[in-house]
Amino acid sequence: MKLRINPLASDIIISLYVVVTLFLRFKFESEAAISTVNSLVMGACFVLIIWALIKLKVLNPNWFGLFNPKKSKS
Repeated sequence: MKLRINPLASDIIISLYVVVTLFLRFKFESEAAISTVNSLVMGACFVLIIWALIKLKVLNPNWFGLFNPKKSKS
């Protein structure tokens, strides 16, 4: 049995993850004098984690329905 999270929960988890990791990056950068390259590497690692979870189909984002155009019949 594979762990799969429904699309709405995936969207919420991804949104919270992005907000928390950005907060942690900004807080860490202000407390410790790190270079821009280190900050970019840290951000890339955070993105890689989410990308891997999406590729493994653990997270199934729906992007809050933004990219799901509904065609209306006129």
